[in-house]
Amino acid sequence: MDLRDKNVLVVGLARTGEATADFLLRRGARVTITEKKSREALGPKAEAWIRRGVTLETGGHTLASFLGADLIVPSPGVPRVPEFAAALDRGIPVWSEIELASRFLKGTIVGITGTNGKSTTTTLLHRILKDAGRPAFLAGNIGTPLISLIDRSRDDHLYVTEISSFQLEYVRTFRAALALILNISGNHLDWHGTLDEYAAAKAKLLLGQKPGDKAVLNREDARIWGWKDAAVSDVFGFSGKRPVRRGAFVSDDWIVVRDDRDQRILPVSEIKLPGLHNRENVLAAVLAARLLGVPASRIRASVRGFRGLEHRLEPVLTIRGVSFVNDSKATTVDATLKALASFDRPVILILGGKDKGTDFRPLRRAVRRGVKSVVLVGSATEKIRTVLQGAVPLTEARTYAEVVRQGFAAASRGDVVLLAPACTSWDMFADFEERGRVFKREAKRLAAELRRGRG
Repeated sequence: MDLRDKNVLVVGLARTGEATADFLLRRGARVTITEKKSREALGPKAEAWIRRGVTLETGGHTLASFLGADLIVPSPGVPRVPEFAAALDRGIPVWSEIELASRFLKGTIVGITGTNGKSTTTTLLHRILKDAGRPAFLAGNIGTPLISLIDRSRDDHLYVTEISSFQLEYVRTFRAALALILNISGNHLDWHGTLDEYAAAKAKLLLGQKPGDKAVLNREDARIWGWKDAAVSDVFGFSGKRPVRRGAFVSDDWIVVRDDRDQRILPVSEIKLPGLHNRENVLAAVLAARLLGVPASRIRASVRGFRGLEHRLEPVLTIRGVSFVNDSKATTVDATLKALASFDRPVILILGGKDKGTDFRPLRRAVRRGVKSVVLVGSATEKIRTVLQGAVPLTEARTYAEVVRQGFAAASRGDVVLLAPACTSWDMFADFEERGRVFKREAKRLAAELRRGRG
């Protein structure tokens, strides 16, 4: 594909947008970047891009920029502004960054998607491959944008790529030789509109495969498992509840991979990650590693040493017998429910942030069952409060300093103060990482104050 002298519009100037613009410039394209932020808000990088020859449009998008493009590449999560529809009506292609990258990248793409568990599964699989000496690279939402790896790519490289529904919405020929689809629950409905449309975007990872490719699907997710009949690839399942004909499951407290025969990989007791949902993540990663030819002994050693990621059920510290746990990555109701299921002791739950069209009603039964108190924070406070009123004691906080102190005040020795907010962070923070770091900082500050006798 020749990009020289093509008019390409990049929508959004965050990490992926910058990587895309850089690639396009080096391929001789005429690049326009349109960004909703003002030039002042972008700071020095605005002038840096202009010096490189980019036409920079700030403070919003214009229809002329979209209609004047030969190709449009939106950054993940950019709102579906009307200009996209107008461009598509004119026959102007709209491709995600992974679509563009896949047309130039050498090597094998391992694509991982799902509502929850993507980052954990992607990181674990990448670690298994690296520990086994394979030339594997962490890419996508959790790592380096795929497009940044093109120039150094080789035919023997493996790209373990976390892929979002936003990216899959705008793929055309993108293909993952090995695809993992972990689960589907309501998420980003403010962007996709309906659960069916959100799921349809996820399904593209499977439906874009070719004969001879392999897919790993969740046997316990009826929607996902139902897609197997439309697949042309070889489908394998994983299940934490039952044996599967081809795939990974738990038998006699061992993780077993079955194809032509059963192979024990490791005892469940050696998994260091808490929660049944993380057992499913491990099952998927282990199965994928075996399909990529990693020996069972290497897989076992890597899983045994894997203790999870920052902001995913991350133990922070214990203050006077009260444990603080950071699961800031739990940005959906389903993720919050799974986090709650990981504890067998009373929880003070921190909920709230920016709502993304979520139905919070499934939380009501769960909080009545195992939650001692809820601290609400952020712009979704009123919506969540309406759902949970009367089910559990509620308090409201304005800052994360207040969140931590209210959580601690409601707790007794042996309880858990859990940040699993069921919302995005964009009302108060740049991302869930910043939210998690602030939560940890405030917990440590409270601990220091108590040690000094000030609290």
